[in-house]
Amino acid sequence: MSILSEVRLIMGKDLRIERRSKIALNQVAPFAILIVVLFGFALNADRAALTTFTPGLYWVTVLLASILAVHRSVAIEAGEGAREGLLLSGLRPASIFLGKATALISQIFLVSIVLLGAVVIFYDARVDDAVLLVTSLVSAVVGVGAAGTLYGALLGAQRARETVLPILLLPVLAPVLIAATRAFGDAMGTVATDGWAWTALLASFAAIYVAMGVVSHGVLMEEN
Repeated sequence: MSILSEVRLIMGKDLRIERRSKIALNQVAPFAILIVVLFGFALNADRAALTTFTPGLYWVTVLLASILAVHRSVAIEAGEGAREGLLLSGLRPASIFLGKATALISQIFLVSIVLLGAVVIFYDARVDDAVLLVTSLVSAVVGVGAAGTLYGALLGAQRARETVLPILLLPVLAPVLIAATRAFGDAMGTVATDGWAWTALLASFAAIYVAMGVVSHGVLMEEN
C-alpha cells in the first residue's frame, strides 16, 4: 500500500472506534462546554474582563479537552496487544503516526468548533477577522494533535500515563496557548497585536512536531 492508503487505514480505524464509543461527543465536548460556562459565571460580574480574557479562556479550555482526547487516543492501543499488532502489521511507522495524529486532530478540531460556538453564545464574542481566526485555529489544533500523538507514543505502555502525560504535555503546549491566544485576540479585536505573526509561530510549531513524529514514532513504539 502507499503511505496515503496506510494513513487512511489508521485514521479510519481510530475514527470508527471513536464513532462507536462516542467519547468525544458524550464526554469531552460536554466537559469543555461546562468549563466555558463556569468561566462565564466566574467573570460575569465584569463583562469587560470577560471580553478581554475570552481568547485565553477559550484556549485553556481547548487544551484541557485535548488532554482527554489524547488519553483516549493512547488508550485505543493500550489493551489487548493492539500496539504489538501495529508493530507486526508491516505498516510504516510514519503512516501510523500520521494516521493517529490526523484522527486526533479531527476530534480536537470538532470540539474546538463546538467550543467556539459556545464562546460566541455565552461570552457574546465577536470576530473581526474570520480568516485569521480559522487559520490560527487550524494551525494550533494540528500542533496540539501532533504533539499529543508523539507524547502518547512515548508513554503509551506506561501504567502511570494518565498522570504523567499532562505533566509532560502541558509545558510543551505552552507556546501554543500563548500564540493562539494572541492570534485570537487580534482576530476578535481584544488586543492590538500582529495575529498573523503569531499564526506563523503556530504553523512552525505544528510543522516541527509533525516532522518529529514522522521520524521518531517507530522507535518510540518499539521502546515502549
